[in-house]
Amino acid sequence: MSVLPMLTARRLIRALEKAGFEVQRQTGSHVRLKHPDGRVVTVPVHGSQDIGRGLLRKILRDADMTPAELLALLD
Repeated sequence: MSVLPMLTARRLIRALEKAGFEVQRQTGSHVRLKHPDGRVVTVPVHGSQDIGRGLLRKILRDADMTPAELLALLD
């Protein structure tokens, strides 16, 4: 099992955009991204604060991605 890295929201959003997600809208501090196949992910953006591992795991589940796929997009 891969160890999930600590990421800022901006870095996670860039990785999701590499995976094909596009920013659909931002409401307050939450950015909603949508993939052409219909998957939707919401990422909270709170300055330079890191996203917790539990929330990151939930975002990956919504994006239908594995931690290994995310790590490949971060490089």
